Amino acid sequence: MAFFSIKFLAPSLPNPTRFSKSTTVKLNATPPQTVAAPPPEVAAERLEPRVEEKDGYWILKEQFRQGINPQEKVKIEKEPMKLFMENGIEELAKIPIEEIDQSKLTKDDIDVRLKWLGLFHRRKNQYGRFMMRLKLPNGVTTSAQTRYLASVIKKYGEEGCADITTRQNWQIRGVVLPDVPEILKGLEEVGLTSLQSGMDNVRNPVGNPLAGIDPEEIVDTRPYTNLLSQFITGNSRGNPAVSNLPRKWNPCVVGSHDLYEHPHINDLAYMPATKDGRFGFNLLVGGFFSAKRCDEAIPLDAWVPTDDVVPVCKAILEAFRDLGFRGNRQKCRMMWLIDELGVEGFRAEVENRMPQQELERASPDELVKKQWERRDYLGVHPQKQEGYSYIGLHIPVGRVQADDMDDLARLADDYGSGELRLTVEQNIIIPNIENSKIEALLKEPLLSKFSPDPPILMKGLVACTGNQFCGQAIIETKARALKITEEIQRQVSLTRPVRMHWTGCPNTCAQVQVADIGFMGCLTRDKDKKTVEGADVFLGGRIGSDSHLGEVYKKAVPCDDLVPLVVDLLIKNFGAVPRERED
Repeated sequence: MAFFSIKFLAPSLPNPTRFSKSTTVKLNATPPQTVAAPPPEVAAERLEPRVEEKDGYWILKEQFRQGINPQEKVKIEKEPMKLFMENGIEELAKIPIEEIDQSKLTKDDIDVRLKWLGLFHRRKNQYGRFMMRLKLPNGVTTSAQTRYLASVIKKYGEEGCADITTRQNWQIRGVVLPDVPEILKGLEEVGLTSLQSGMDNVRNPVGNPLAGIDPEEIVDTRPYTNLLSQFITGNSRGNPAVSNLPRKWNPCVVGSHDLYEHPHINDLAYMPATKDGRFGFNLLVGGFFSAKRCDEAIPLDAWVPTDDVVPVCKAILEAFRDLGFRGNRQKCRMMWLIDELGVEGFRAEVENRMPQQELERASPDELVKKQWERRDYLGVHPQKQEGYSYIGLHIPVGRVQADDMDDLARLADDYGSGELRLTVEQNIIIPNIENSKIEALLKEPLLSKFSPDPPILMKGLVACTGNQFCGQAIIETKARALKITEEIQRQVSLTRPVRMHWTGCPNTCAQVQVADIGFMGCLTRDKDKKTVEGADVFLGGRIGSDSHLGEVYKKAVPCDDLVPLVVDLLIKNFGAVPRERED
């Protein structure tokens, strides 16, 4: 594609001379200086691609169709991308959903294939209604886009709302199938797409939410996340070359020492590094969460210049597409393939798919500082542009109503440049505010709801959709997370934030393993042996330069028993003080 050869202008890149070789990070993309284990023996026939291109789409070859999972069978029966690329959605939207349900093929359309268009049928809790997930590279959106999304959910009344996700994008709720063709047209008009945002596709490319405005940034991540998104979606026209992956796949581009992008939990993370006076990225691969296994990303021992950001993404995706497992869904993420081939074997497959069939070894000159206190972006902060500031607003558990979206768009227009930034912690940043307007902005009524200075325990609160809308969630999360946190705040006082994440099921959309304290929904029994909603409690997750995953502290705690347990954890592990002893 043409944008493979785009040259990045010097002003958007850092000055390599500002950094020294000592500024390395624990989450290092250069392999440790130890003797590596020998690569596993891999038979030559194992390296034969399992997919082939037919009529513009990639399908699983006949000889590899034994023992495949049900989702793979759905893709073979009918190509999901045709719903978008060949306007299949136009006809499907005309059929009553009850009639669609009578045929397995069209039932799979609404329950599986529409996820390639970012549409998730809420069969269990909202039959006939869909969640629509947007692509929003780097979390950057405009006031016009925000108003359009507000107009979509507004027509659905109580069924309609929006959520900020842990991948810096919007999900809108309440959508009905007959409206989808018109919604897709409206998205295109405002420069948005929902294409390839679900199922076996590449998820939203995450970047630094302060890109381009942060006085301390290493590099502006927006050009790279935009290029990645353009490649992944074929400039919003569809890219079947990367739409039939074995499972989902998450990328991020790191732009700051704060590691707001959480590189250790992404399938591909670009870590800024210089090599021989050139700026580029070392690569981490394979980070993921699933119900049965969670792993941190590992070094690929590879460095790419800026011109190869997209080609190396393409090569890694093709290696995963061609060779990844398509049987047990719990073993289909990319790290399982890396395990089988070994890092060097996987690296060789990536290298073979690069344009020049070459891949440079990792650079020791990483630019992310090892000793760095992660900054709080909530509140008012000066930008690198003199006379301007940004404001970080806390959005309680990421839930936003249509009127709120309209109001946020107005604030972005009246006080900023008409831009909003979404963060992986489900919050919003308004950039480019003239300092003379800050005082008036702080008096806006909306900021009493979306505060720039929330209570300390609310700052790090994250929650997935929960069973209010999601059929996979075992427990209700968002309202419960707020209620329990409010009660805990009444009982203890803290001097530093504690990040608490709530996820409704083992799929861990809210990433409980990176939280200081995490809650994973389950069913358990209370003291009367009655089945009730509960949670497995995780402890010790870390983000930033000393990142690592938390572990289970206590399993199957009834939700009604969580407050005293968390209070005790906060006192013992986080320096909390009981309110009655605060003085």
